[in-house]
Amino acid sequence: MLAMFVIPVITTSTQQVGSLLASGLVCTPNADAEQPDASGYAMDSIPENYLEIYQEVGEEKGIPWNILAGVGQVESHHGRWEGPGITEGHNDWGAAGPMQFGSLDGSAAGNSWGGEPVQAVEERPENGYGVDGNGDGIVNVYDPADAIPAAADYLIAHGLEEDVRQAIFGYNHAWWYVDDVLEWAEQYAGGEFDTSGSIRTAVLCELDQDGQFIGSAPDELTQAVVDWALDQRGKPYIWGGTGPDGYDCSGLTMKAYESIGVTIPRVSQDQWNFGPEIPMGEEQPGDLVFFDVTRAGEPPGPGHMAMVIGDGLMVEAWCTNCGPIAVREYDDPNRSDIVGFTRPLEHPDVRAQLEAQDNRG
Repeated sequence: MLAMFVIPVITTSTQQVGSLLASGLVCTPNADAEQPDASGYAMDSIPENYLEIYQEVGEEKGIPWNILAGVGQVESHHGRWEGPGITEGHNDWGAAGPMQFGSLDGSAAGNSWGGEPVQAVEERPENGYGVDGNGDGIVNVYDPADAIPAAADYLIAHGLEEDVRQAIFGYNHAWWYVDDVLEWAEQYAGGEFDTSGSIRTAVLCELDQDGQFIGSAPDELTQAVVDWALDQRGKPYIWGGTGPDGYDCSGLTMKAYESIGVTIPRVSQDQWNFGPEIPMGEEQPGDLVFFDVTRAGEPPGPGHMAMVIGDGLMVEAWCTNCGPIAVREYDDPNRSDIVGFTRPLEHPDVRAQLEAQDNRG
């Protein structure tokens, strides 16, 4: 049985991105979430009470019900798998119930449920995701009416509305698990099921929730850098990539500055050392943000970075399994710690390059 650990992307093809560009997306979380119909297979294979709860919770929470059903299938075959931890007790990792919440203090799965597996509402501690979903006064990890909405809250807290794959990865830290959940979700959906809607915000958005343009830089030169980086959204992360078909994190930022005719170092560690450093809180669009990521065999310094575009957002080439180049939040508790920020346009070498361009012009 699978244990859910409290650890917290959808890929999309160039053709898919192109077809979505005409939709005029506005950056509001899950703005166009739709509930798919249940396929004949779903109606034949999911217990009636589970199917009803999945659909009701999906509608209430504004997330695809079939994602919840995919989790329920992989975790417990919708409560029908035999063995410890489904209808009572815990499995070997300390997980319990049809959605396999960690519910045992000190176990490998921890206690993401919060408190005892079965408890009165008034005894429920503040921590954890356990809820009284059916209003019977009991928070019961073994009751699908409680466990399914709790699983929805867990997935939402781990970013389901913005990044489906990463949220499912947070539910169980394995990419094969993510693939299995999404394969079941597709089988359960009537007609075509496309999870790309939840990455559309990150890849294609032009406006924030207040209707203001994202990535508004303080001057025309920086704006050109930011615009170039944003134009790469939807392209894949490619390790060592410097375009034009895909980029890694530092390849994206290096080429963004190259687009205005200036040269900065190639790799993230050297870009960090290049500086100059900007105090946290004073960063602005066009600056670079660096994360506390190190890898064996690489030079010392932060091994991952991205470009700030304002309002706590960055445009980023993240990793092979993390989806396309996209806009994401950089001050995210589920991400590595921030090392700091730099402003390449303030570096003397960059200024000299720009002045040389002006003199030639």
